[in-house]
Amino acid sequence: MPTYTAPLDDMMFLFENLRNNKNYNELDKYKEVTPDLVKDILQEAAKINQNLILPLAKAGDENPAVLENGVVRTPPGYKEAYKKFIEDGWISLACDPKYGGQGMPKTVSAFFDEMLSSASLAFKLYSELTIGAYNCINHHATDEIKNKYLPKMVEGKWSGTMCLTEPVCGTDLGLLKTKAVEQDDGTFKISGQKIFITSGDHDLTENIIHLVLARASDSPHGTKGISLFLVPKFIVNSDGSVGTRNGVSTGSLEKKMGIGGSATCVLNFDEATGYMIGPKNKGLNSMFTMMNLERIVVGIQGLGISEIAYQNSLSYAKERKQGVSNNSQSKNGADFIIEHADIKKTLLNMKSIIEGERALSFWLAQQIEVSLYHDDAQVRQDATDLVSLMTPVVKSFFTDMGMEITSDAMQLHGGYGFTKDLGIEQLYRDNRITPIYEGTNSVQAIDLVFRKLVNRNGDIIGKYISMIDDDLNISDQKIKPYIDKISKSIDILKKFTDWIKDKIQNEKDDASAACNEYLKVLGLVATGHAWIKVLEVSFKDYDKNKKFYGEKIKTADFFFNRVLSKCENYYDTASTGSKYIMDFKFN
Repeated sequence: MPTYTAPLDDMMFLFENLRNNKNYNELDKYKEVTPDLVKDILQEAAKINQNLILPLAKAGDENPAVLENGVVRTPPGYKEAYKKFIEDGWISLACDPKYGGQGMPKTVSAFFDEMLSSASLAFKLYSELTIGAYNCINHHATDEIKNKYLPKMVEGKWSGTMCLTEPVCGTDLGLLKTKAVEQDDGTFKISGQKIFITSGDHDLTENIIHLVLARASDSPHGTKGISLFLVPKFIVNSDGSVGTRNGVSTGSLEKKMGIGGSATCVLNFDEATGYMIGPKNKGLNSMFTMMNLERIVVGIQGLGISEIAYQNSLSYAKERKQGVSNNSQSKNGADFIIEHADIKKTLLNMKSIIEGERALSFWLAQQIEVSLYHDDAQVRQDATDLVSLMTPVVKSFFTDMGMEITSDAMQLHGGYGFTKDLGIEQLYRDNRITPIYEGTNSVQAIDLVFRKLVNRNGDIIGKYISMIDDDLNISDQKIKPYIDKISKSIDILKKFTDWIKDKIQNEKDDASAACNEYLKVLGLVATGHAWIKVLEVSFKDYDKNKKFYGEKIKTADFFFNRVLSKCENYYDTASTGSKYIMDFKFN
C-alpha cells in the first residue's frame, strides 16, 4: 500500500504568502480565517486522511462496491470511516453556517480536497457529489427546498448525486429521453434511465438526493427543453423525516478499471416524485453551477493522485539500488537510483508540475470566492470570467499531467510498479477516469477555444494575458531570467490565440484540431505564472528558511527550463492545420 504524508508545509506556504489578491482580501466574511486557524484545520485533515482514509484505497480496490438483492454495499471499512468523517464535520467545511456548515473559503477546502484525493479517490466521491449537489440546490432552489434538504446534506446524513448521462447520450444532452410529467400538486413524475451515476446508490447515508435532468411533457426538443429536478431516494415527510421509498432503483453497477470502491450506478426512475429546481427549461444553466465547480475539483483529484505518486516514487528512489551513476561513490557496485540523472529528471518533473499546479489552484480558489461574494458587481463579473476561462484548463491540464506522473511513477518503480505489491498501478488506474468524466478533456479543450476565450463580456483571454503581463513587472533582478522565459511562452500564447481566433472564423477544422494543444499551452503559461508568484516570495524571504526556499527556487529552475519550454512545440504542431487530417480516409 502506498504511504502518504499531507504536504502541509507547502499548503501553509501558499495560504500565508500567496493571498496577495486585493479583491479576495476585501471579502469581510473571511477576515477571521487566520493562518493559525487554517493550520489547525489542515493538521486535523492530515490525520484523518493519513490514518483513516488511506487504508480504504486498497480495501476498495480489492473488495469493490457490490449490488446484492437491489442493495448497494460499500467496501469493508467504508461505513465506519464515513461515520467518523461526518462526525468530525468534514463535509460541512465550506458550507454555509445557515445550514450547519463551517463557512471556510475555497482556499481552505481545496487543500482538503487534494488530501482526500491522495488518500482515496473512491471514498472521496461519496462526499464530493454531495457538496456539488449542495452548491446547486443552494444557488437555484426555493427557500422551502433549501431548508428541507440542505441541513441533512451538510451534516452528511444525506448524500447527493448528479444524474445527466443516459444510454443514448453522453456529452450531447440534447438527446436525453428522461421525461417529467407535471402533477396537480406541482410535483413531477420522473421516468427514464441514467447511467454512469457516481455514488448513485450506497449504504452510507439515510437518503440520497438525486439531481436529475429531464424533459417536461410540453418542453421543446434539444437542450432548450431540459429542466432540473430534485428526486430523493426516499420521500421526505413534512417534518423532515425519511418516508417511503421513491421510484428510484439501481439496475446494475459498472465494472471499472479503477475507483472500485465507488459505486457507479445505472439508475432507473419509474414515475419517481421530483421537484423542479430553478426555472423550467433552464435545467442546464442550473446544473452547470454544479458541473463547473465539479470540473475544478476533478482537476484537484489529478493533483492529489499526482502528489501521492510522487511521494512514493521519491521514497522508492532513495532506497532502491540499481546500476552505477556517473559520479558513483558506491563501494559495492550499485547506487541508489535517485543518483541517476534520468531518475532525478523524472522526479523533478513531477515535483515542479505538482507544486506549480497547487499554487495555480490556490489562485483560482481566490477567484472563485471573489466571483461569489465581492460587493462590486464588476469585480465579481471579472472574476467569474477568469474562473470560466481557467475551469477547463485546470480540469484537463491537471488530469493529463496526473496521467503522465502516475505513468512515470510506475516506470520508476520498475517491475514493482507493474505489480499490485506496492499499489502504484492502482494510482494509475484510479486516476484514469479523471480525464474522462465531467466532460472529456477534448470536450473541455473545445469548450475553452470556442466558448471561453471571448464572450459577451469581451476578450477574456486578452484580459488574462494582460493581467499576467502586469504581474511580471517585478524589480527583483533575481527573477529576471524566469520572466524572460515565461515572456517567450506568453508571446507564443498570444500568437497561438490570434491564430485560433482567425481559424474559428475561416477554417473551424483547423481550430478544432488545435484545441488540445492550445489548452496545454495556456495551462503551462498559467502554471508558470503561479511559479513566478512563488519565486517572488522565495527570493524575498530566502534568508528566513534557506532550505525550503532554496528548494523552491531549484524546482522552479527545472520547470522553466524543462517543462515550460514545451509551449513552442505545441504551437508548431497545432499550426500545421488540419487538411492532412480531414482528407485522410479510413478504410
